[in-house]
Amino acid sequence: MGQNMIDVKRRIKSVTSTMQITKAMELVATAKLKRARKKLEASKPYFETILESISEIIAHTKGFKHPYIDGRKISNTLFIVITGDRGLAGGYNANVCKLVEEKAKEKENVKVIAIGTKGRDYFRRKAYEVVESYLGVSENPSLQVAIDISKKIVQMYVSEEIDEIYLVYTEFISTISYEPKALRLLPVAIKEGQIKSKMLFRYEPSPESVLEYLVPKYLNSVIYGASIEASASESGSRRIAMESATDNAKDMIEDLQLLYNRARQASITQEISEIVAGADALN
Repeated sequence: MGQNMIDVKRRIKSVTSTMQITKAMELVATAKLKRARKKLEASKPYFETILESISEIIAHTKGFKHPYIDGRKISNTLFIVITGDRGLAGGYNANVCKLVEEKAKEKENVKVIAIGTKGRDYFRRKAYEVVESYLGVSENPSLQVAIDISKKIVQMYVSEEIDEIYLVYTEFISTISYEPKALRLLPVAIKEGQIKSKMLFRYEPSPESVLEYLVPKYLNSVIYGASIEASASESGSRRIAMESATDNAKDMIEDLQLLYNRARQASITQEISEIVAGADALN
């Protein structure tokens, strides 16, 4: 009985230590989430303005043709995949990778650019061609990384090494809601609802030249913006996962404490019984 009590005490101590770690990780994730949300709010207007400008050029220019807009036969597809560098974030990484695999089933040849260690390792294990990987930036998105990726994918697209490019990341909806999303970057996909202005513009020196300038800026902003959304989603997912782990640890400690009290009560009862039995024997 005494040995059982010692084992229970050890388990209580171990679970308490784990709970302290998960609680600390929850607080860190909460602080990172707040910072990421501020970045997200600051970057969205820039992205939306560029996208609106591209939409206006396409909508208001007759007979407009450009490689960034016109599709071609799809033989090679590139996925830019944003995951985390660490785990302990619930289904955050797995959900993104699952979405990429679902999309990849419909494609002939698939290549991957991975932002984050988890995505790189996953797709290497699955024998995908990972043409480039960017590590250590998932929780601290870098505009320079977005620019580097933008330059690389434009070169691959213009040289027809790649026929279409998708960005797969986790969209930040709210502090408790995150959704994996696939966005086609090239050729640029414009929805009717994104065209807001009804004014007619004249573009100098030409609409094609303006688009040539705007599309790389658009790619920079959308990749950077998606990285920030993914960062916020990762921190939010980790906060929820650590909060759940902390709550589970509390429940385990309560159960173990109850078990310890029962064992201690049984031990005391046994000792009293032995004392009473010994006293009766002396009489």
